[in-house]
Amino acid sequence: MATVSDVSAADPMPRPGAVPAPPGGHPLRIDPRELEARAVPASLPVVDETSAGGLVVDVQDGVFVAAVIARRNRAGRLEWCLPKGHLEGEETPEQAAVREIEEETGIVSEVVRELGTIDYWFTGTDRRVHKVVHHFLLLARGGTLSVEGDPDGEAELVEWVALEDLDHRLAYPNERRLASEARAVLTSRA
Repeated sequence: MATVSDVSAADPMPRPGAVPAPPGGHPLRIDPRELEARAVPASLPVVDETSAGGLVVDVQDGVFVAAVIARRNRAGRLEWCLPKGHLEGEETPEQAAVREIEEETGIVSEVVRELGTIDYWFTGTDRRVHKVVHHFLLLARGGTLSVEGDPDGEAELVEWVALEDLDHRLAYPNERRLASEARAVLTSRA
């Protein structure tokens, strides 16, 4: 039977019957002095951020559609999501949602009701962020679909997507859950 000692990270060819070392060596072969020498990052400051946005809907050819945007995530991948952004000045979450949706989608809307709040953490290069995002169901009242009004240039694309298709389009499970809640609200009103 092969044992850990039958394989050496220095041996490019393990002995017959030996268990090969995983990439980077075997965890049992880490020198304890190396662990002590590894730098431990200092604790990062925590910042609270509040944003608002939501699901703005319209009816096209008898079908409920929602304006969704595509933006780059921190890794640079394009992801479809609901429009949202930070509250400015003394704005309420409802006011920020209406403003952010107009900036990122070009659509003027009005709030129908709250859909829910998404609360999550992420780490930046210099801080940990606790983010709370208030989401609303909004009805489109005018405007033209466009990302040209986005002052940050974060929204790269905007499209009307049938509510039925949002489960396949939205990148984040929490936003898909909110879209499902919106579908339930809208179908109960119809």
